[in-house]
Amino acid sequence: MYIKRAIEGTVKNISATFPILLITGPRQVGKSTLLEHLAEPDRTIVSLDDPDVRYLAKTDPALFMQRYTPPVMIDEIQYATELLPYIKMAVDKSKKNGDFWLTGSQSFVMMKDVSETLAGRVGIISLLGLSSSEINQIPSREFSTDPERLMSRLKEVKPLSLKEIYSRIHKGSMPRLYTDEAIDLQAYYRSYVETYLKRDIKDLTQVVDEMAFFNFMTIVAARTSKPVVYEELAKECGITAPTAKKWLSILISSQIVALVQPFHSNILKRITKMPVLHVLDTGLCAYLLKWRDPETLETGAMSGPFFESYVFSEIYKSFLNAGKEPPVFYYRDKDQKEIDLLIYENGTLYPIEIEKAASPGKDAIKHFKVLQPLTAPEKFGEPPQMKTLIGSGAVICMANDLLPIDSKNWYVPAWLI
Repeated sequence: MYIKRAIEGTVKNISATFPILLITGPRQVGKSTLLEHLAEPDRTIVSLDDPDVRYLAKTDPALFMQRYTPPVMIDEIQYATELLPYIKMAVDKSKKNGDFWLTGSQSFVMMKDVSETLAGRVGIISLLGLSSSEINQIPSREFSTDPERLMSRLKEVKPLSLKEIYSRIHKGSMPRLYTDEAIDLQAYYRSYVETYLKRDIKDLTQVVDEMAFFNFMTIVAARTSKPVVYEELAKECGITAPTAKKWLSILISSQIVALVQPFHSNILKRITKMPVLHVLDTGLCAYLLKWRDPETLETGAMSGPFFESYVFSEIYKSFLNAGKEPPVFYYRDKDQKEIDLLIYENGTLYPIEIEKAASPGKDAIKHFKVLQPLTAPEKFGEPPQMKTLIGSGAVICMANDLLPIDSKNWYVPAWLI
């Protein structure tokens, strides 16, 4: 069963704009399935997972290009980056948009070769696991705190209980788990991690010690929705801080993890500089930390961090699916004042607090006021053009309905995003 993806329109637009379309993302999120579903009848589909095909691509890329002529879809391009210069020559000759569709799990080598060899010729799209909208098969658009847009979405979305939301958090977002309900969750993620370690990590990044890297993944998972301190990661794993930084960059490149950077402004001078880490698939995170059922997870010590990473992931995916770089930041200063998420668009900041509570109270928005200096930069010796507007804010929580907190901020149910 094919689950319609919110990114389909973006894929068509990129294919019509560039000679080469590249979809990157973690393994098993549906990259190949998506392109196969959208492929025209005359488009050849070839996978470099096939050892014979991969051998030809690596040892004689010119002959490979003669055998598989455009329009063509090449799956798992990271296994034969030797093809990239020949693809460049082909598109420079034909100058036809949409000739090559490529998929690949991100790796340092592949993305470096793509950026150097195919610059100006390739449109790159990131695909993550299923969003809540895709699972429910309802319209999807980038998240906004605008009350009118949230009101209109109320008509499309079915409310979810606390139990249903944590079942989804525990299950994660991998498409196969929703197309085949008979799959054992633990067996699936065990196989997923083993494949990731043996193929993406060992083969593509030359990490020698698989068990040490698995231990590192587990320690990173335990820090989801927390600031990154490389020295702490290194100490707990028994590795050096530079190695911790390198290994975390591998998880980021693989799109297993995302880092949220602090919002920077000359006016807000007391901001901390540490990024915040989120594991993008909460099901994988639950597997790594051995939360075996959603009920235990919901009542456990990490219930809040999992909820925060789930909400972040939904918002993050909504922008990626629209073909946009997620404009997300966070705020934390040296006085321990914190805003979980800031969306920054068109010179306007939209503050978001994330709380598991059903009735968080007005204290949930008390730190939003730290942003007010940005609206009057001249008072702090900055030019007027540095002015930043503060838009409508949201407290994403377990409320039963979309309700106003005050004239500018709203309680937004988690199931509404």
